[in-house]
Amino acid sequence: MSIKKQVIKSKPICKVTFSIEAKDAKEVAVVGDFNNWNPELGTLSKLKNGTFKGLFELPINATYEFKYLVDGVYSNEPEADGVKWNDFAGAENSFLTV
Repeated sequence: MSIKKQVIKSKPICKVTFSIEAKDAKEVAVVGDFNNWNPELGTLSKLKNGTFKGLFELPINATYEFKYLVDGVYSNEPEADGVKWNDFAGAENSFLTV
């Protein structure tokens, strides 16, 4: 699992690349408050090596909670900026500050 951030100097956005190794998975998405926790808006593409990857443009100067959804099972990103308890979910979510 990994996250790459690239701030665009000419725009107030950060290009964030999410990737997760899930060789046996059928569907993987990243869901969070940046896409209303909607898996259809966070679908990741499967690469030949079994890694799922996706690029998202997020407004800067914000913190976003998120999780991976791998074949219906949620998981956190160990390389996130941290984890935060979410009362609505009743669980910890990864978070990312851009």
